[in-house]
Amino acid sequence: MSVYRNSDLVTACRMLPCQHCGADDGTVVGAHSNQLRDGKGRGIKAHDCRVAALCASCHSEIDQGSRLTRYERIEMFEEAWRATMIEFFTRGWLAYTGPKWSQG
Repeated sequence: MSVYRNSDLVTACRMLPCQHCGADDGTVVGAHSNQLRDGKGRGIKAHDCRVAALCASCHSEIDQGSRLTRYERIEMFEEAWRATMIEFFTRGWLAYTGPKWSQG
């Protein structure tokens, strides 16, 4: 399986505050999921559509942190990812352009 790449999604994260703690301190980046199910592999980052806007402190806590359990780190990322996607759609940076599904 090939990994989805879109540098614009990763770069757009830098224009948001941290989607976990709210920091807007110039350290916010697109932090990739650490889950195998998201395309992560040895030396391979997850799909670019699985990035969350996180400040350096929150990103570090998810990647190397010892204060949280593995489950808590996964949940922290998932919440930040959902918030990031909502921000992208709300700001009009992402839009659905696929087929129009009719109801009926």
